[in-house]
Amino acid sequence: MPLVYQQNINFSTKLGVWHIAEEKDFFLQQVPLQRQITHPKKQLQHLAGRYLLKEMYPDFPYELIRIADTRKPFLENEAYHFSISHCGDYAAVMVSSGLRVGVDVELVTEKVENIKHKFLSPTELDMIAAIENTSVQMLRDSLLTAAWSIKEALYKWYGHGEIDFIEHLHINAIEFTSDEGVAHCYVSKNTHIKLEVHLLYLNGNCIAWVMS
Repeated sequence: MPLVYQQNINFSTKLGVWHIAEEKDFFLQQVPLQRQITHPKKQLQHLAGRYLLKEMYPDFPYELIRIADTRKPFLENEAYHFSISHCGDYAAVMVSSGLRVGVDVELVTEKVENIKHKFLSPTELDMIAAIENTSVQMLRDSLLTAAWSIKEALYKWYGHGEIDFIEHLHINAIEFTSDEGVAHCYVSKNTHIKLEVHLLYLNGNCIAWVMS
């Protein structure tokens, strides 16, 4: 499948989403399997993410990708800042030559209800309930999945690990327009940085991205 979504956010930053419908050999013709991964589905997700990097930036040096202790992929020379996420049959990539970025893709599911107290504060749960009560379109599963994806994107943007999703990553408000939205957030680990996280619902998935 080709790209199902691409956005040139600014002159140096791109976002892309790929629907994985190919066999492993399709990707291996273009990019190598860079880590020891035995699960076939995870192999496909890994390869699709690297392939998407190359699709968006043909000169991206994917062979130089390293993995930090926090499991964040990076380039030592930081020629590009990038973030990769995959869930089910979708891979999302965000790349910038000048900005720190974070992206996350999540399948909208009711299972997130069971873990909401592990990543949302009481204040944030009240905010979700308020949105649910005043919206005829936003379902609780979609809202909770969005909140989880927002915090995952913030975590990837931060990149240094040792983050508590409730203590250090905060959502002040989420505004929705049809299938898109923006969350007003801040990170409070060793600093206080305000950030906007953008949201998109696409083919049953929620995609969140942030840059700064």
